[in-house]
Amino acid sequence: MVSVTEGRKPELDTADPVVSEQIAAQPSETRPELPRVIAIANQKGGVGKTTTTINLGAALAELDFRVLIIDLDPQANASTGLGLDPRTLTSAMYDVLLRDVPLDEVIESTEMKNLFVGPSSLDLAGAEIELVPAFSRERKLRLAVDEVIDDYDYVLIDCPPSLGLITINGLTAAREVLVPIQCEYYALEGLGQLLRNIDLVRRNLNPDLHLSTIVLVMYDARTKLSAQVSDEVRQHFGAKVCRQVVPRSVRLSEAPSFGQPITVFDSTSRGAIAYRGIAEEVSGGRAT
Repeated sequence: MVSVTEGRKPELDTADPVVSEQIAAQPSETRPELPRVIAIANQKGGVGKTTTTINLGAALAELDFRVLIIDLDPQANASTGLGLDPRTLTSAMYDVLLRDVPLDEVIESTEMKNLFVGPSSLDLAGAEIELVPAFSRERKLRLAVDEVIDDYDYVLIDCPPSLGLITINGLTAAREVLVPIQCEYYALEGLGQLLRNIDLVRRNLNPDLHLSTIVLVMYDARTKLSAQVSDEVRQHFGAKVCRQVVPRSVRLSEAPSFGQPITVFDSTSRGAIAYRGIAEEVSGGRAT
């Protein structure tokens, strides 16, 4: 019987062959070639996908990389979190996916040098249904990104928390997947299913897709559970897991309401320091 005070340790289903394959595939130690297209994905909601997308993008921009954030979530949190008001935009990612508007016509600049956004809007909520009869419906975003990729070093795609056609577009357009994992018990339950879905897209639509990075977020050093989740993930995924963790932080939660990444809102905060460290790990250092 499990002790109430100790609880059950979080575990990953390593018997699953897809999970085992992802564990076995370790990243190269050489500096990654640019440009890179990275989907930030996790099927669980509220695990820090958008926070990671915004702040990793801002930290990469500080390193002199040109960064495009593509907001695929109908809630448009990545867009508003970078100071845009979707209600005032004449076009957004909905128009790219459903009306074949070129991506460069909807991209907006931000107050940060080198950081740009392909904004979302509420219209995107209906895109799941509208995309069903569309020709080459899973590759709409990839075709759009291919037209602008030479203008950027990094394209970060903020995917919604579901495996619908919008998320499939994000995974088909990307070459890598970055997964933020909340340091709580049920985080690992969803990870196995996410890996199976990544494998499904890889086998059927995008053979270049692979899990490249795991970021541990909402880490609370006061709890035993955070350390257990961290240990479990690091044990299995090794170098794919960023050494830097993102702590629970009130300032990180406050920054989006001011339309700023944490590196601008509170440049010396623990959250800003954490995402700068993650950007260094993901990129291998400042742009040359």
